[in-house]
Amino acid sequence: MQLTTIIPAAILILNLIFIIALIFFERKDPSATWAWLFVLTLLPVLGFVVYVFLGLTPRKRKVFQQKMEQDKGKKMTYADKSFFNLTDNTPDFPPLEKGIIRLGLSSRTPAMLGYNNIKIYTHGQEKFADLFTDLKEAEDYIHINYFIIRPDRLGKELIEILADKSRQGVEVRLLYDRMGTRNLPQEQIEEFKKAGGEAVPFAPFVLDINYRNHRKNCIIDGQIGYVGGINVGIEYIGESQRFGDWRDTHLKLRGESVDSLQHRFLLDWSFATGESFLNQPRFFPEKKVKGSSAVQIVTSGPDSKEEEIKTLFLKMIYGAEKTVYIQTPYFIPDSSMLEALKVAAYSGVDVRVMIPDRADKPIVYAANYSFVGQLLEAGVRFYHYEKGFLHSKTITADGRIASVGTTNMDVRSFKLNFEINAFIYDRKVAGELEDIFLEDLEYSSEITPTRYAKRGVTMKIRESFARLLSPIL
Repeated sequence: MQLTTIIPAAILILNLIFIIALIFFERKDPSATWAWLFVLTLLPVLGFVVYVFLGLTPRKRKVFQQKMEQDKGKKMTYADKSFFNLTDNTPDFPPLEKGIIRLGLSSRTPAMLGYNNIKIYTHGQEKFADLFTDLKEAEDYIHINYFIIRPDRLGKELIEILADKSRQGVEVRLLYDRMGTRNLPQEQIEEFKKAGGEAVPFAPFVLDINYRNHRKNCIIDGQIGYVGGINVGIEYIGESQRFGDWRDTHLKLRGESVDSLQHRFLLDWSFATGESFLNQPRFFPEKKVKGSSAVQIVTSGPDSKEEEIKTLFLKMIYGAEKTVYIQTPYFIPDSSMLEALKVAAYSGVDVRVMIPDRADKPIVYAANYSFVGQLLEAGVRFYHYEKGFLHSKTITADGRIASVGTTNMDVRSFKLNFEINAFIYDRKVAGELEDIFLEDLEYSSEITPTRYAKRGVTMKIRESFARLLSPIL
C-alpha cells in the first residue's frame, strides 16, 4: 500500500478515535460536544490542534479540579462578622430577594451579604478619574485584577501609578490575564516589578488561551472596591476611532462587600502564585464607611461544577413580575436562559434586551442575531444601541434587584470564563440602573419582527454557521 494512501487513512482513523473519546470527555455539556464534533469533522487535523489549545482536555480538567478543592479549603475564616450570614429571621428582604441571597450563599464559594455605599459609572472617563485618584491615595496595599491592559496611554498611566505606589512602600499586587494583556510589553511589567510591585498572569498559557480570567476588580486598603465591565484601554474612555463613544457600567463599593472582592482576589492570587494571605486581618480591616445597599459578590468559572452567576440570573428572571432589562454586548444564551426569557415574556413580564449595533467580533455578532428571532416570537423586545459601542453587562428585575459585573449573557461567560458580579438588593440603586437602561433607549432602535425578517441572505447564512459554533465561541 502506498504511503499516500496510508497517511490519509491513518488520519481518518485517529480522528475517529479522538471523536469517540471526546464524546465521553464532554458528557456534561452536549451542546459543546456537538460544536467540537462539527469542528473535528470539518477540519480533521486542524480541528485536533485547535481542541488541544481551546478544549477542556484531561490536563485542564485536573487543574480546575485542584483549584476547586483549594478554594473549598479557603473559606472566609479571617473574622466573625454577622453580615456574612442570612437567617430566616432577617426581616428586610421580600421572598424573591431572600431566595436569590440564599442561592448565592449555597454556592461553592459562598456569596456573603454585605452593606455598602455604591457609585455607578456609565463611562470610563469618570471611572478612571476616580480609580486613579484612589490608587494615588492608597496607604497600605493595592490588589488589582484586569482582563485587558492595553499598551496605550491609559495602560501606561495605570502601570506608572502602580510603580510609583510601590516605590512609596505600598504593597501592589497585579493579576492579569495572559490573553487579554498579550500586547502589553513585558518591559513595562518588568519596570513595575523593579519598582517593588508584584505582577503575575492568572494561569499557564494552555489555560489562559481559552479559559480566561475575565474579572475586573480592584481593592484599595480594604476600604474601596471596584468591579464591572470596564478594562484598561483608550477605547474604554471613548477614544477609539473604530468604536467611538463607549457605553459601559462599573461600580465603586465602599463597605462590607469589599471583603468579598478581597477574598476572591486572594483566592485567584493563591492559584497563580501559591501564596495565601487569607488569614491576615490587615487585608480585611474594619470599614470606615457603613453603607445601606445590600450586595453579594458572586463569582463563577470553569473550576466550578455549577454556573453560579447564571443560576442567580435565572432566579431573577423567573421571579420577576413586571420588568427584566438586560444589557449585554454578546447575546448567546444557552437553552436554560432561552427558556427563562421565553417564560418571563409569555407570562406578561416586560423583557427587553439591548445589544450593540456594531460588531467588535463579527462571528459573535452573527451568533447574537441568530437568537433574536425565536425570542421575538415570544414577545421579548430587542434594541440596537447606536450611540457607540455597548459593552455594559447589567440585568435588573422589577426595578428592585440588579446585577452589574463582567458576565456577558453568553455561553462563554457562563461556562468558560472566570467572572465576577455584584448582585444588588436595593430599590434605589436597582431603580437607578433601570432608569439608565431607559435613558439608553433614546439612543437605540428597536429590532422589530418586521425589521428582523428583512435581514439579508448573507446574514442568515452567517447566523446559521455562528449558531453551530456558539457553545465554544
